Amino acid sequence: MFNHNIDPVLFHLGPLEIRYYGIIYALGFIIAYFFLKRMVAEQKINLTKDDVGDLIFWIAVGVVIGARFFHVFVYNAGYYLKNPAEIIMVWHGGLSFHGGLVGAIIAAWVFCRKKKVSLLEIADIIVIPAALALSLGRIANFINAEIVGKVTDLPWCVNFPGYEGCRHPSQIYEAFKNFFIFLVLWSIRNLKLAKGSVFSIFLILYGLLRTLAEFVKDQPIIFAKLTMGQLLSIPMFFLGLFLLLHFNKIELKIGRVKIKF
Repeated sequence: MFNHNIDPVLFHLGPLEIRYYGIIYALGFIIAYFFLKRMVAEQKINLTKDDVGDLIFWIAVGVVIGARFFHVFVYNAGYYLKNPAEIIMVWHGGLSFHGGLVGAIIAAWVFCRKKKVSLLEIADIIVIPAALALSLGRIANFINAEIVGKVTDLPWCVNFPGYEGCRHPSQIYEAFKNFFIFLVLWSIRNLKLAKGSVFSIFLILYGLLRTLAEFVKDQPIIFAKLTMGQLLSIPMFFLGLFLLLHFNKIELKIGRVKIKF
C-alpha cells in the first residue's frame, strides 16, 4: 500500500505555479524532437533540422488543442460549462489522448501539405516518440492523482487524496503499456514495411491495450458497460487493423469470398 502525498507543484514563482505535469509534457516534446531528428535521417525523409522543429511545434499545438477540446467537451462537458474559467487551465491536468491524436493528425497533415512530404512516412516516425511521451504523460497523471483506478486490495494499491479506498495505480499500468508500445515500434522501425504500417500497428496496440486498461480505471460507464475511453479505443483498434491490411494490400479468403483491402 502506498499513500499518495506527492505535491503536484514543484515550486512557485510568485503567483505562478510550476507543476510537474507541465514540465513532463514539455519534456515529452523535447524527447520527441531528438527522436524525430534521428529517424528523419534514418528514413532519408526530405526535412531539415529546422523543419523537424517546425513539425514538433505544429504537432504540439495540435495535441494540446485537440486533447483539451476532447477532455472538456467529450469527457466533462457538464463540469466545464459550469466552470468555464477552468477550460483554459491546462496546467490543472485534463488532456484526452484521443483528442490529442486527432489534433496531431490534423497538424501533421497541414505540415506535410506545406512541405510536400508523405503524411504516412511522417506518421510512421511520429508515433514512436509519441508512445514514449504518452508513457511520461501517465506518470504526470499519477503525480496529479487523477484518472485513478478502482478500489482493490492488491498489495501495491494506492491511497489517493480525495478518493475513498485503496485503488489500482492505473496511471502506472498505462505508463508501462505505453512504454511497451514504444519498444515494439522502435524494434520494427527499420523493417521493410509498407508506408503507414508502423502507424497502423500503433493504433492496433494502443486501441487494444487501452480498452483492457479501462477495466481497472474508475471511469463512468457510458454505453453497454463501456467507458468513454473504450468507446473511442475499440474503433481505433479496428481502424488500425483495416489500415494495416490496406497498406500492405493483404487479401483474405473466407470460403469462396475474397476480400481485398
